[in-house]
Amino acid sequence: MNLSTFIARRYLFAKKSHNVINIISGISAAGIAIGCAALVVIMSIYNGFDSIIRTLYNSYTPDLLVIPAEGKVFTTDSEGFEKIKSDDAVISFCEVLEENVFVRYGDNNIVATARGVDSVYISTTGLKDYVVEGNFELEFGALKQVVIGRTLAHELGLRISFVAPMDIYFPSRMANVSPVNPFASLRSERLFPGGIISLDQNFDKKYMFLPVESLRSLLEYEEEVTSVEIYADSSVIAPNGVVTAGFQKRVSAALGDSFIVKNRQQQNESLYKLLSYEKIAIYAILLFVMIIISCNIFGSLSMLIIEKRDDIEILKSMGADDRLIKKIFVKEGWMISLLGIVVGIAVGLLVCLLQQKVGLVRMPGNFIVEYYPVVIRWSDILIIAGGVGLIGYLAAVVSRAAN
Repeated sequence: MNLSTFIARRYLFAKKSHNVINIISGISAAGIAIGCAALVVIMSIYNGFDSIIRTLYNSYTPDLLVIPAEGKVFTTDSEGFEKIKSDDAVISFCEVLEENVFVRYGDNNIVATARGVDSVYISTTGLKDYVVEGNFELEFGALKQVVIGRTLAHELGLRISFVAPMDIYFPSRMANVSPVNPFASLRSERLFPGGIISLDQNFDKKYMFLPVESLRSLLEYEEEVTSVEIYADSSVIAPNGVVTAGFQKRVSAALGDSFIVKNRQQQNESLYKLLSYEKIAIYAILLFVMIIISCNIFGSLSMLIIEKRDDIEILKSMGADDRLIKKIFVKEGWMISLLGIVVGIAVGLLVCLLQQKVGLVRMPGNFIVEYYPVVIRWSDILIIAGGVGLIGYLAAVVSRAAN
């Protein structure tokens, strides 16, 4: 232990110092500890919500989405799609047909986005885990069934226990609209409610799922689809949950310029950007609070320097230069910050672990999880410790320079 560190440690824990200075130093360390604990808890809760949101979106967002560069529908009978189907890294190849339709159930009418899917889609996606009533089954014997978002079901007054069928309408692409009887140009399909699904508000008020053959019949298509959803093997999935750039380029090269291939981040680009910006904003706001708290270090060091003027003169008479004196008080401020950081992070981690294991605080209302979600990321802990430590060091340097 060098001389400056030894003296700084003695000043920090000295019992003969004036009580006021010790109290202010303790308050400074306590303020930093509280701020660090708040940073750890808030960032971990944010990580928990971030994880839930990503899990929800990933449950119906494919690893790769293929859509036409021009037009709305296409067929998958080309050589490029056959090459993709035979790729060892492709687990599931799901054809999807999507269109806005008019829905009638009893006396209630709505407009919804119908997604025609097949059995491969049902078995691959995680949507069946979010069914709140009934089952995610689109066929029951000879009956064709529909799985509908909870908000849409509420607007229609639909319950799975009801046996009344649902009628879906769409204007015929072949017939002209008659001004005398416009309903004559509408095609219809009759299906029975099979399940009610709930993910989030936007999903629940938009989507309904039905057999792709039924939707093709309604829209007068034969083999056309609006998109292809590809689910890949873990060998081509990066640590962030997105497929590798090499696999995406391989799929894109097989299809050519006629198709656009999007990974998960590109499909929800605005969402991923929002999540990143929100986390940066939260960290910046809390770090600004820590800057205000660190003013206590400035005050306590200033008072300590005034109290230790005699000691400074004695050290100088013994040969100490200004550089050594500066090191003593900078390290004093650094030790106050370090003490607060260690205690704060320890308390924050303890609170997070208790929330994970026991559940200290419940979520208000009817949310998909009962308690506030918490995910501890050690990268966040390092960033918090580094940011707060830098603030404490700068506060100590400024305090010594001012005095």
